[in-house]
Amino acid sequence: MNVSLYQAASAMNANARWQEVISENLASASIPGFKRQDISFSAIEAGVATNQTGPHRLLLPRAEVATSFAPGEIRQTDVSTDVAIDGAGFFEVRLPGGALAYTRDGEFQLNAQGQLVTKHGYQVMGKNGPIQLDIAASGPITISSSGEVTQAGEVRGSLKIVEFAEPRLLRQVSGGCFLADHPSLFPQEVEQPSLRQGFLEAANTSTVMEMANLIRVMRGFEANQKLMQVQDERMGKVISELGNPT
Repeated sequence: MNVSLYQAASAMNANARWQEVISENLASASIPGFKRQDISFSAIEAGVATNQTGPHRLLLPRAEVATSFAPGEIRQTDVSTDVAIDGAGFFEVRLPGGALAYTRDGEFQLNAQGQLVTKHGYQVMGKNGPIQLDIAASGPITISSSGEVTQAGEVRGSLKIVEFAEPRLLRQVSGGCFLADHPSLFPQEVEQPSLRQGFLEAANTSTVMEMANLIRVMRGFEANQKLMQVQDERMGKVISELGNPT
């Protein structure tokens, strides 16, 4: 068994996965509240190989991806329906199929029915259901730091902010949303949230860092590709010489 070929091929696969993660992070860098994907590498025991010196373990590199929930920069927009969570927590939204999802993207708006929705059209949930506003009302929309939504001096509801004991178990889906479909995840309502109206939380992705990582990936991929080429040439030479003894 040529261990170097297996190790180089596994390293190339890990670098290819890293490149996918970088692409996703760069593509979502402009989405408010987006949480970047981080990758870590470890060695796994793939089996036992045997050579002239006896059996030895074959260790191959493995890539593992996890979501970073580090906060992003809070930026002012002065839009009355934009809300940023200053601290822990997620907005609860309802997907078209009825499932509940969780997001840090507070770029909200009103739909034709006067409901507060995300830019993808998902209903924003309040403590007593969807937030219903009056599209004909001329008064301003105010969202307090605790999440209370007021229109023209009338309270219309209160945003539901939840948190999880182990957010790393959340499954990221499109639109900057997460699903709590892991059996050990239970949303717990944040008793004293800290919200900022007219602000949005930016993605916690650094485009400069991602571009630097992309260069590292390319160099690592090229190095392992060269190693496979060298090993292939060496094996070809060995086969040629053994096949034609003098």
